[in-house]
Amino acid sequence: MVLYLLRLKLRLLANGFRRSPWQVVGMIVGLLYGVGVAVLGAVGLLALRIAPVDVAAPVVSVGGSIVVLGFLVVPLVFGVDDTMDPRKFALLGMPTTRLAVGLAVAALVAVPALALAILALAQIVTWTRDPLSFVLAVVGAPLVLLTCVLGSRVTTGLAALLLATRRARESSALVGVLVLVLISPAAVILADLDWSHDGLAVLQRIADVAAWTPLGAVWSAPAAAAAGDVGGALLRLLVALAFLAVLALAWRWLVGVILVTPHRESRAKRYSGLGWFGVLPATPAGVIAARSLTYWARDARYRISLVVIPIVPLIMLVPLIVVGVGSSVAWLLPVPVMALFLAWSAHNDVAFDNTAIWLHVASNTRGWADRLGRVVPALLYGTPLIVVGSAVCAWGYGRGGVFACLLGVSACVLYAGLGLSSVMSAAFPYPAVRPGDNPFQQPQAAGSASALIQSLSFVAILLVSLPTIVLAGLGLFVGAPWNWLALLAGVVEGVGLLWVGVSGGGRVFDRRAPELLAFSLRN
Repeated sequence: MVLYLLRLKLRLLANGFRRSPWQVVGMIVGLLYGVGVAVLGAVGLLALRIAPVDVAAPVVSVGGSIVVLGFLVVPLVFGVDDTMDPRKFALLGMPTTRLAVGLAVAALVAVPALALAILALAQIVTWTRDPLSFVLAVVGAPLVLLTCVLGSRVTTGLAALLLATRRARESSALVGVLVLVLISPAAVILADLDWSHDGLAVLQRIADVAAWTPLGAVWSAPAAAAAGDVGGALLRLLVALAFLAVLALAWRWLVGVILVTPHRESRAKRYSGLGWFGVLPATPAGVIAARSLTYWARDARYRISLVVIPIVPLIMLVPLIVVGVGSSVAWLLPVPVMALFLAWSAHNDVAFDNTAIWLHVASNTRGWADRLGRVVPALLYGTPLIVVGSAVCAWGYGRGGVFACLLGVSACVLYAGLGLSSVMSAAFPYPAVRPGDNPFQQPQAAGSASALIQSLSFVAILLVSLPTIVLAGLGLFVGAPWNWLALLAGVVEGVGLLWVGVSGGGRVFDRRAPELLAFSLRN
């Protein structure tokens, strides 16, 4: 049974290398990235071998606790693509216990498990200081691996039960965003500490708590033995063993529940009226705009973007204020940054349609109508945002003339960025989250091409907006006339590039319509 499931997992991994060349490259890049991060962590653990115990112990304890926490939290909050879901084996009549053991062993064949194994082996070298610490480190290595793998399987199983409906997945994604927002100020404060003087004391206080939790007990047991606390080391090992036993029992119970629990289906909402379709004109561009506005209001993938876009400037401002940037200067950033991310969010809009793009191809929709209809939601949301936001930030900055340059830069970034995104989404689409999936769940086919396209589109928006940004800088440091010149240049350049992008992207869409349809069916 175990060998059967292990061979199945290996076959699934091998089949991943039979996809398109870009997808294979993406898988290889992901493998190299995961192993590379693990090797860097292992080098750090090897270097701690020559460090004093009071330095190595808190570093290993806190770092290991973060690793275990990541394995537990990421599947539950952000979701994962579970290729070995227990439901897929429900009709085979396998005993529950044997199936649970086999799936747990098969989970060891994965990039995260390989990276974790490298770290677990490296921490053995860290504690080759005396016989007891060495023995506890050797015992702890498989405990670390089994704890993280079983923990991820348990949280993945809970996600399969609790987050089966779209509404539940959307709620978990929003919770994940809020958690990141709450964590970012703490991370910035920790980064701003004077680690040469206060860092070790802060780390030690955190480690003292983490060492007695299930997250850090297995990592801190060898450290306690190296420090001479034999009783504390054995107690922490018992905590780690007890936690592993709880995870094993929880996984066995979850497999039994999942095997007899069908997928939950959310109740379909009933809508009355035509919505945006009854408001906008009955033209190809108007219908596509109405559909896009409906997506932005109801699709979790778009709603998450609308939630994240206002948060990004706040995350940027916290470190700037901490490092001493004046609050008046910080008022200049939020609106252009929000305009940048709003425009950039449309650079892969075609992929979000998935197979629905066939409607455009089958009806011979003109490319310019498709491109124009898709930018309407961003224009309707973004234009009031940059006008009101520029007025508020100018008031906070303390100079009314700043309103003109802020509005000019934001308008250029938004409109020119939407023009560029209109071309990019038709010319270089890449796999995106499918409709109804967790907004944070990345498709397996996403690879290095997607990262390259994202980077190029982001940098291109900044480059085309650079002339207006320079004029706005002159307005801030030279004189008021430059502010109005920045406003004029930003609006003219932004609207001009938007028109060029919609018309040029439309021609690309007309030329590549069959390829776009094939792309949607393949991904």
